[in-house]
Amino acid sequence: MTVGVSELERWRLPRVRAGVWGTALVAAVVALPIIAVLVESLQLDAALWRHLADTVLADYVVTTAALLAGVGLAVAFGGVATAWLVTMHRFPGRDLFEWALLLPLAMPAYVLAYTYTDLLQFAGPVQTALRQAFGWGRGDYWFPPVHSVGAAIVLFSAVLYPYVYALARAAFIEQSVCVLEVSRTLGRGPWATFFRVALPLARPAIAAGVAFALMETLADFGAVQYFGLSTFVAGIYRAWYAMSSPPVAAQLASALLGFVLVVILLERLTRGAGRRVNASNVYRNLGGRRLGPAGSLAAIAVCAAPILVGFVIPALALLRLCLAGDLDIDAGRFGRVVAQSFLLAAGAAAVVAIVAVAVGFWVRADRAGIARGLARVASLGYATPGAVIAVGILIAVAWIDRGLGRTIEALTGQPPGLLVGGTLIALLYGYLARFFSVAYAPVESGLARIRPSLEAAARTLGCRPAAVLWRVHLPLMRPSVLSALALVFVDVMKELPATMILRPFNLDTLAVEAFRMATTERLAEAGLFSLVIVVTGLVPVIILSRTITRSRPGGPQAAAEE
Repeated sequence: MTVGVSELERWRLPRVRAGVWGTALVAAVVALPIIAVLVESLQLDAALWRHLADTVLADYVVTTAALLAGVGLAVAFGGVATAWLVTMHRFPGRDLFEWALLLPLAMPAYVLAYTYTDLLQFAGPVQTALRQAFGWGRGDYWFPPVHSVGAAIVLFSAVLYPYVYALARAAFIEQSVCVLEVSRTLGRGPWATFFRVALPLARPAIAAGVAFALMETLADFGAVQYFGLSTFVAGIYRAWYAMSSPPVAAQLASALLGFVLVVILLERLTRGAGRRVNASNVYRNLGGRRLGPAGSLAAIAVCAAPILVGFVIPALALLRLCLAGDLDIDAGRFGRVVAQSFLLAAGAAAVVAIVAVAVGFWVRADRAGIARGLARVASLGYATPGAVIAVGILIAVAWIDRGLGRTIEALTGQPPGLLVGGTLIALLYGYLARFFSVAYAPVESGLARIRPSLEAAARTLGCRPAAVLWRVHLPLMRPSVLSALALVFVDVMKELPATMILRPFNLDTLAVEAFRMATTERLAEAGLFSLVIVVTGLVPVIILSRTITRSRPGGPQAAAEE
């Protein structure tokens, strides 16, 4: 049976039109908070803004820039070094390090902040042991300050380097064996091959990983607030709650968007500068260069250090806090917080994944590329810190409430009060705007692996677009959809600034409770809530590790041709 061109176009064109409009709606929904921030920032509170400029604004700029510079260099070095070692070398424990190097992704930065504070403060076990061992007293020795920009750089780097590690390792795996072997036959040693061949080929992936890490650094609120650092996110929260000044919060959020734009531009420039392609389609595993005893010890030390700092030590510290501390938690309230967190994360993951699948389906149908461009606009939400998204949504929701309120009052004569603000709708809206890109990336990758001929066969059998999605696409892309659900689920579980600002009254989550307990020095209780978050965060780490391990040396094209 054959299908004429006109019949195919009649099948496709309505879907394309609906897809473009649907994608445009999603892009507008995600962009609305950012637009609201920019509009609100135009309402200049001159006196208060002058006060900020004279007191804390310079600190915000310097501290944020220092964090970005330090974290960017650290995650680039740590992620690339570990990825190159486990991909191109053979040493004892390499198979273990391949997946264990992803474990710090499950540890929120604010959890590290108060666990290391408890370990390293003057009354903590580390300094106490030093004083007992050497007979020191206060003032007899120097110890690095825990609440400092340098300590924050170390902690952020320890939990964010896996972004670079995962992408760099995938890039190294996909590189053509011919290119690397030619480099060796021309007399290039391991270091020259790495710097002259492998690193330039992997530079776009490395740049993307560093950009992800910097976005997370910009978005963090819990760690910088606990350390008492003056960053833009902390300033936004103080302006909104302490000063009760939405315009100043919006102006600070606009300034923070400037940092986000700089990171995105640098990432794009780095991608362009490192644009290299493999001239060969021959791919196979090199097997790795076996390291000697000294090299193996060095490789083990390099790979073990970030795992110890970013996961093992804080996990053991959390267990110590829970077991040694006197837990004062109401069991009923604890169960209610856990249940609320899981239900909220599950609902948000379902909403975001459904929207991502719909957009991916629409983008696949649009050959003109309009929907794809709109989807990129919708993906900018992940590059926007949660505090900025939250402030923008509060402003946008206030516009909506005022408009609906006037209409309802005109019809009924009674003011309806808040209709959207302070409800679950606003919170779910924040999660959609913030994490759409997290779900869309695996969905887009899964759709790219489906042969167009399968869709054409379904069309010839009379399937409508919805039936093609349900009976062809979803079964084939089930791992990608599950990955999207798991990643959004855990991101929502860990999300702190947007949840604190947008949550309805009396709705507490594990992240909010852990932060609240830590700021009131109830570290045993904070440790219990944090352990639940960490255990939950292991799920996407396992999924991500299995995905990278199963990736074929031919990349997506080879997988699609199976």
